[in-house]
Amino acid sequence: MGALVRRLALLFTFAGAVAATAAPAPVTTRPWQEGVVSVTDLDRTARFFREIGGYEVKWRGALDPAEIAAWSLPATAGGEALLLGPPGQDTGLVRLVRFHGAGRREPMRPGARAWDTGCYFSIMIRMKDMQAIYDDAIALGWWTETPITDLSFGTSELKVVVYRGPDGVQVQGYERLSPPLPEAIPPFERMTGPFNMMQMVRDRDAAYAFYTDVLGFATFYKGKPYLADTPEYMPLGIPVNLTTEIPYRAGIVYPVPGEFGRMETIEIMGLDGRDYADRCTAPNLGILAVRFPVADAEQAAQQVTARGWPLARPPARFPLAPYGPVEAFQLKTPDGALIEFYAASGEAGTAAAGVPRAPGSPLASGFSNDPGRAP
Repeated sequence: MGALVRRLALLFTFAGAVAATAAPAPVTTRPWQEGVVSVTDLDRTARFFREIGGYEVKWRGALDPAEIAAWSLPATAGGEALLLGPPGQDTGLVRLVRFHGAGRREPMRPGARAWDTGCYFSIMIRMKDMQAIYDDAIALGWWTETPITDLSFGTSELKVVVYRGPDGVQVQGYERLSPPLPEAIPPFERMTGPFNMMQMVRDRDAAYAFYTDVLGFATFYKGKPYLADTPEYMPLGIPVNLTTEIPYRAGIVYPVPGEFGRMETIEIMGLDGRDYADRCTAPNLGILAVRFPVADAEQAAQQVTARGWPLARPPARFPLAPYGPVEAFQLKTPDGALIEFYAASGEAGTAAAGVPRAPGSPLASGFSNDPGRAP
């Protein structure tokens, strides 16, 4: 806790300094490449994405020992990974990882509710025909925190539900009823690739300051505390009789405007649960990390430390299949969630910060993210 207080003190000191100057340059100008999810069985968890979402396998194989070491795991540990995503999409992917020989694996957020803080709460995905997906998910053995719930966000009318699968992995589905989704979102049958990662945090403003003042991310949304006028059902599962008494506030940021690569933080104010910030590490189970590509890992790490934030792991080199050799470093958000920034390393590394483009490469689809906005 002392280390956290020191980090937050540094953060707010830096935030006060930059308030009178220009906004800091973003550490990266690209949306996140993938979410890393630690599971006990790759194929069991993959069924949701493959059978319901129509995702394809982008790559599958063993983790290199150097990558195992980069997760700060013992030399006796090993692992395998399965990289998934919609056909034709090469960013916003899901990497399932199974570690073995790494010691005890515990859930990062065991039985966690929305008012429990720390680590990542859910992977957020746009969906169509939510009721059919709901039925299929239940048939696969997944569950939900609430029934499908209506939600208004700005001008958008949505249906939302949080699916919970094996190892406590949560996928938050969004079906937009109106207005139509923007053309910048690629056509899809049932599920897009993930577009946002949600964290439940102790202090929304501290989390927001980290993303904007340390990482230099731009703001998609920063709202005032929301409190219902009359009791209502909420996707976050706040008890109905408390929705007029317990507000929550959210913030959504991204390195560049676009439909993918967002990071969201929510603070439920006045409803205290457990804090799991110290459990967001490998080989524990759940949503482990988010990976962003950068042009230069050393330079990006220097930007972060110059702005007063410590690294959880300094830059290290390892093969990251299917992208090739990379140099990567990790840091932790104020609530313990891991973020990794990586850059292609050496002649064998791929161009465009780790996204293969050569003909026949696993991700050579040529997909690009167009700017625009849609919740």
